[in-house]
Amino acid sequence: MSATTSSDPLSLRFESLARSGRRALVTYMTAGHPDPVQSVALMRALQDGGADVIEVGVPFSDPMADGPVIQRSSQVALEHGVGFAQVLAMVHEAALSIPVVLFSYLNPVLAAGPEVLVRASEAGVHGVLLTDLPVGADPEREAWIGAGPLAFVRLVAPTTPVDRMREIARHGRGFVYLISRLGVTGMQANVASDLPDSIARLRTATDLPICVGFGVSTGAQAQAIGRLADGIVVGSAIVQAAERGIDAAHALTVELRQALDNI
Repeated sequence: MSATTSSDPLSLRFESLARSGRRALVTYMTAGHPDPVQSVALMRALQDGGADVIEVGVPFSDPMADGPVIQRSSQVALEHGVGFAQVLAMVHEAALSIPVVLFSYLNPVLAAGPEVLVRASEAGVHGVLLTDLPVGADPEREAWIGAGPLAFVRLVAPTTPVDRMREIARHGRGFVYLISRLGVTGMQANVASDLPDSIARLRTATDLPICVGFGVSTGAQAQAIGRLADGIVVGSAIVQAAERGIDAAHALTVELRQALDNI
């Protein structure tokens, strides 16, 4: 992890974890799923279960990077009438004590207006991750987001060359989200065989903490990845558990937290 210090809550969280030798548990949930009221309860349950960071997904009608579980949750949220303003209202109501990262596609952010980043910060958001804005795709918008009050978390694919990894990480803050495998989000039975090499290459390109996502769903997988990376990101498994109930999502979070702490 980076030895530098920062005043933003996301970086401070990772610095605290590094000092104690612990791995980060980043959990994803879709705002408005299973419904708007339960979403607030879910955020609090994930925090109480031991999450270090919560990624709050902004519902979107065309979530190309997401698998069927998260696509379904996004559709449910849209049917409940959840838009960007409602997402921020849920985050504000939850009043969490851990960092919150908005996980979104670019269109909902742009549609929310030029003050969207400031509004998000005021609601209790600390970072933003945009799945469809790769480094260099739109320098003007990237500069706008990078200069805003939210840490701009960037995605890295396992096939990314080291020079490109270095460029991506240089334009990011908070942590780097390393995609464990190609394809869409979703639970997998096994950890990708080339993941250790992907993490090792990314380590040479950045001092930012590395969190691995896409396919992480069990305590055993959490431990295997946690031995290599600074943290894990769990999405589809949490969303699917939340469909069974808030208690189920909380229990899974506790299981993952314990697995990471037992490394």
